[in-house]
Amino acid sequence: MIELMIVIAILGILIAIALPAYQDYSVRTKNTECLNIAAAAKLGVGEVSHTVSGWTASDIGYSFISSSYCATITIDNTGTITATTQNTGADTMAQFQLIPTNDAGRISWQCIEVNNVPAAQVPSACR
Repeated sequence: MIELMIVIAILGILIAIALPAYQDYSVRTKNTECLNIAAAAKLGVGEVSHTVSGWTASDIGYSFISSSYCATITIDNTGTITATTQNTGADTMAQFQLIPTNDAGRISWQCIEVNNVPAAQVPSACR
């Protein structure tokens, strides 16, 4: 009987540790989906910035189709892409900004998480 109580206590401790980690992993995966959808917008910004001088966001021709976990993706006239999540199970929906930097014809992207979501829920590309 004592051995069974010890096993149940150990399982309770393991579940108490594993459940929050799993929930953060699940939210991070859903946030990553929204960043993956934004990859098409990144491609559009890169292509237009190399071929059109004095371009605006309307020149990119990107149209967003919502998904289960991605509410909006917008592009401003500087090429900054803003991706907002939805239905991730988090208390605060994440909003990511992908900021382009043109370095001698090569575009590099910096990802910033705007809404102060816990670091465990932010994809590694944006930490």
